[in-house]
Amino acid sequence: MTHNPKITRREALGATTALLTTPAFAQEPIKEISVALVGGAHIHTPQYVDAMKRTKGIKPKYAWDADAERAKKRAGELGCKATDDLKTIWEDPEVAAVVICSETTQHHDLVLAAAKAKKHMFVEKPLGSTAKESFAMAAAIEKANLLFTTGYFMRTAPAHIFLKEQIAAGNLGKITRARGSNCHSGSLGGWFDGEYRWMADPKIAGVGAFGDLGTHSLDIMMWLLGGVETVTADIKIVTNHYPNCDESGEALLKFQNGVTGTLAAGWVDVDNPVSLEISGTQGFASIINGQLFYRSEKVKGAEGNRPWTELPHGTPPPIHQFFEALKGKPHPSLVLPSEAAARVAVMEAAYKGAKTQSWAKVEKPKSA
Repeated sequence: MTHNPKITRREALGATTALLTTPAFAQEPIKEISVALVGGAHIHTPQYVDAMKRTKGIKPKYAWDADAERAKKRAGELGCKATDDLKTIWEDPEVAAVVICSETTQHHDLVLAAAKAKKHMFVEKPLGSTAKESFAMAAAIEKANLLFTTGYFMRTAPAHIFLKEQIAAGNLGKITRARGSNCHSGSLGGWFDGEYRWMADPKIAGVGAFGDLGTHSLDIMMWLLGGVETVTADIKIVTNHYPNCDESGEALLKFQNGVTGTLAAGWVDVDNPVSLEISGTQGFASIINGQLFYRSEKVKGAEGNRPWTELPHGTPPPIHQFFEALKGKPHPSLVLPSEAAARVAVMEAAYKGAKTQSWAKVEKPKSA
């Protein structure tokens, strides 16, 4: 989404909410499915709480958080019972799934416990703080054969779906380079000064601004172009509004298929007009202020001089895809656990490359 200095944090989050939780995707229930909120710390928790309340066929049963007061607050919002004992959730056969929105450092233990208890799960991004932990979580989820997704809502955008189709069809020719950018003015506006202060503490969030926002554009780039082999980056503090937390960065990525990519992200940008560029030997695509401009030698009318509007329908927001899957209607665009872990591995390598000022190899799961 595009930001400018006149947009407030409330307005910006409201715009994101439209992508995260669109009630129109709720379906008539076959039966009610009990779901628990496990951790309510993330900044997007209110949107997921709203989805849990408003989606037909989904019944919030418990809310848990390491902070008892926050658990009570979320339970009040959901109209369900607060619990301070996770065993209540894990051992309740009625609870089919959990929505995990805790601090990132808690994800590992919570996800492994949920997998052991055979609870399907939506886990807010990033999946984990490290590649090692994230691969372990992904393996546990896959071994338990559970439904899973995470909050990569950019996959639902018609322009991104269209580009995935065009790249697969070869209509851009050989892809040579790509650039993703996801920036806002969070540090400049003090968005994380209150209850979400932990998100600006890398010791708890796992990353700073670059990792927080960059993971969304990274997901799109990897969704379109595949895995990343090596990466380096320049990641820095700009205003020091949140001490010891990076606020801006740019990474250089070498994809496994030979594409060169750059990734920009941060909390000190007053605007972000160009969110994606992809260049190939027979085509070029750019998304500018939310509009797709597309040129292809293989597609009639794709001359790149005006917005391309012949786009497919978007897909439901991730949380609604998850709820629909619980009701027996799986979406092919659910994020795989292995995909979520792979994004953490690339981001971890980016931070390592920035620290060492060198190329860092992206860690792979041991079985790979």
